[in-house]
Amino acid sequence: MAVPTKAAPVVRTHGVERVYGKGPTAVHALRGVTLRVEQGRLTALRGRSGSGKTTLLNIMGGLDRPTRGQVFVEGVDLTTLSEAELTLLRRRRIGFVFQSFALMPLLSAGENVELPLRIAGLPAAERRVRAEKWLTYVGLKERMKHRPYELSGGEQQRTALARALAAEPSLILADEPTGELDTRTAAQVVALLKQITRETGVAICLTTHDPAIMEMADVVYSLVDGSLVQED
Repeated sequence: MAVPTKAAPVVRTHGVERVYGKGPTAVHALRGVTLRVEQGRLTALRGRSGSGKTTLLNIMGGLDRPTRGQVFVEGVDLTTLSEAELTLLRRRRIGFVFQSFALMPLLSAGENVELPLRIAGLPAAERRVRAEKWLTYVGLKERMKHRPYELSGGEQQRTALARALAAEPSLILADEPTGELDTRTAAQVVALLKQITRETGVAICLTTHDPAIMEMADVVYSLVDGSLVQED
């Protein structure tokens, strides 16, 4: 990953709508959302529960498909890709971080970071090098052999960040990454997210209702009932 000299859109959505169901019982989760997530920037999606934040994040990551509209990741229209092509794109270009950390409990921190690389077919030697590189980057080199239950909540989330970074993606999508953390630890994770965008050039887009994240984000989009109502 190269540090960008000029911000460029890693993700663009145009008129994205997502409707679940049909007829009078249909639920409009997203209503014509158009936005950009730029390289080397921390972008936040804020809104109440049910506002459409997670749905939009899933669509940008190719985990869900829009009912209408287009989603471009590095210029590729995700709506034109097959499921196999979406899977390949996610493995190579997109990292995911979840509120619940989603670490495998019987694997060490290093093995958790290696796991997606193993699935992607990288050689064992390269997997180990990348795991050590990114766990060192997030300050956990000395904790590589510890299992999740031996790590604090903040350490588990930093392990999850190292796992997302290990594929060296252009985009990281994080769903409420500080939701399970206390205020002090959450602030540390937010500072790390900001550092990652500045030093690696990766684009990070996250959902949040945490004011600390909103203050540190480069761009904040507000969603209300599936509609984009504000950009800060």
